[in-house]
Amino acid sequence: MNLKKIIAFLAVAGIVVAGIVVYYVYNKAFLPNTKFSEKEVLVFVPSNTSYEGVKEILSPFLNSIEDFDFVAVKRKYAQNVKAGKFLLKKGMSNYDIIKAMRSNIPIKVAFNNQETINKLAQRLASQIEPDSIAFIEAFTNVDFLTENKFTEDEVLAMFIPNTYEFYWDTSATKVADKMAKEYRKFWNDERKAKASNLNLSAVEVCVLASIVHKETAKVSERPSVAGVYLNRMAIGMPLQADPTVIYAMKRNSGDFDQVIKRVYSKDTQGTISPYNTYINLGLPPGPIAMPDISAIDAVLNAEKHDYIYFCANPEKPGYHAFASNYAQHQTNARKYSQWVNKLGINR
Repeated sequence: MNLKKIIAFLAVAGIVVAGIVVYYVYNKAFLPNTKFSEKEVLVFVPSNTSYEGVKEILSPFLNSIEDFDFVAVKRKYAQNVKAGKFLLKKGMSNYDIIKAMRSNIPIKVAFNNQETINKLAQRLASQIEPDSIAFIEAFTNVDFLTENKFTEDEVLAMFIPNTYEFYWDTSATKVADKMAKEYRKFWNDERKAKASNLNLSAVEVCVLASIVHKETAKVSERPSVAGVYLNRMAIGMPLQADPTVIYAMKRNSGDFDQVIKRVYSKDTQGTISPYNTYINLGLPPGPIAMPDISAIDAVLNAEKHDYIYFCANPEKPGYHAFASNYAQHQTNARKYSQWVNKLGINR
């Protein structure tokens, strides 16, 4: 065999070998490797998960973890694992899977109407990676509170109910910092000027708004209710807000899951707590719940009227009857009392 034939043979052999290698690599990298029947599945990789841990997480969703491993090593994913939430689609190749595992998907996180930091922490922990203990520690950290000028009683006011975007593996500390930033953004110059005109701080507005929020679910009525409380504060009258008594009763018992639908004189006069606005003058030490933005703006844009009293209106369920004098209020209150007695509401 002459030299030309040897060279030709080697060239052909090289092409064949290269073709085999390309075919082998192509099959590993670009053929479908999913085995789930759904159109797509979400995969969660906790923080500090090793590559071996990722393979365990992915194994139930892949036909061949060995093929994935081959491509992952070649693509240097094995040395650069990312934590977070990832989306896999049916029929993905290993190349596409690795690409997807490098694209952390943000999560829309929502919370509202939470009565305590503990409840808020539980709500957040159900949506992103940190547990409730981590959130509680981040939100009540002394340095964090000092830096953002909150007390532990006040800090619930910092959380403006809305929908926010976080990566699933965002730390509790970063969530706290983000919420503090959103709070400062919410309290723009216009809102701060309105609060100043009421002789209230931003936190005090939130505290009053939490009471307004609990008093009525009717957004259209909130400015009227806010006006009543501001009128009471202006004349040095206790707020006498039933929701603060309910909150105080729950706080004293440690049971925020209990349902209290009716408040009696023994509750208003016998519940010893700084949150009981029947026996304490002025605002309570902190919010009794997380107020909606509509409740905050209702305080900032409170209706100007001469009402001092209000109670639930049985003739218009969900709304309230307002009065500017005690005699009219007693008439309204009797109607309400007769109505709840008829319904058999005792607690």
